[in-house]
Amino acid sequence: MRSDLLDHLVYATPHLEETVLEFGRRTGVRPAEGGRHKGMGTRNHLVGLGGQRYLEIIGPDPEQGVAPRWFGLAELTEPRLVAWCVRPADLDATIAAARAQGYDPGPAREMSRRTPDGDVLQWRLTAHLGDPVVPFLISWGATKHPGERGLPEVALESFTAGHPEPDAVRGQLDALGVELEVVREDEPVLTVRLGGVVLS
Repeated sequence: MRSDLLDHLVYATPHLEETVLEFGRRTGVRPAEGGRHKGMGTRNHLVGLGGQRYLEIIGPDPEQGVAPRWFGLAELTEPRLVAWCVRPADLDATIAAARAQGYDPGPAREMSRRTPDGDVLQWRLTAHLGDPVVPFLISWGATKHPGERGLPEVALESFTAGHPEPDAVRGQLDALGVELEVVREDEPVLTVRLGGVVLS
């Protein structure tokens, strides 16, 4: 994996507070509250992975009164590493280059959230298209990256993937200009080791 492109990993859970407490118990690191995604029915907590990289723990936000719309949360029954995100130097150029090679990551859309301190973070990202092994893309523009906001940190020790069709997935990764070890598995799966704890 090219660590310079990794922006964040997405660990989705149907029970956010329980998962945050369990993560803290297992690693000794308590994730920091991130904020709410208005209109999406979700909120998150974050853990730094060193530099401009982090783990996002995301779950439903009951206070919004809408069903969660991201990462299959409406159907999820237990925590799972469901996606990863890369930060190319030029988001629009990367989208265009991928399309030219036969893979369409989708258009970039504007997003934002307010932090507990009141700061507004703004970014652009492509939609997660469902296969956890193929990343979605992000650009933070002029916004200070979450990994530079004093997050509690754990060490990122390894990050790998499995897929029933690894060659096809590698073609999509190549179109995006990213690298990730992908081995043959019965179903798509991401596996990460953080501070001695394995999440998948």
